[in-house]
Amino acid sequence: MGKNRLDSTDLKILKKLQENGKITNLQLSEDIGLSPAPTLERVRKLELANIITGYHATVDEAALGIGIKAFIQLSLGRQAANFINDFKERIDSIQEIVECYQVTGNCDFLLKIEVADIPAFENLITNKLSTVEQIGNMQTLVILSQPKNSRLVPTSYE
Repeated sequence: MGKNRLDSTDLKILKKLQENGKITNLQLSEDIGLSPAPTLERVRKLELANIITGYHATVDEAALGIGIKAFIQLSLGRQAANFINDFKERIDSIQEIVECYQVTGNCDFLLKIEVADIPAFENLITNKLSTVEQIGNMQTLVILSQPKNSRLVPTSYE
């Protein structure tokens, strides 16, 4: 089931489930204008096709003590495949790194980090990232605010 096989009802289901992953099948079926049995069947097909890959809770970061979020632009010392793979393995175990993107442009990777405070941030830089020998250069961009935080994958581009 690829993008070409998704009809408007599938797209409505995806939109509704992204907005509320705990919606009941009955409510979902009412919202999309389909009876419950075919709605449930469609959701299961979307899950089996790995179009729906999971259901997650959104957590209040401040309640967990996260006080600083930042992006770190990293350039590696070399571009050899084994060097890049070693880097990816090393950073996978650093829990403060919550997202990592391999990118084009002025850096090789963009990391999103979340820490409690400045001492925790300093510890991340000096005791964890500085020990990753593949890193050649780092630049940090501290997040001041987040005017938009939509985790919804667009289902249409109208």
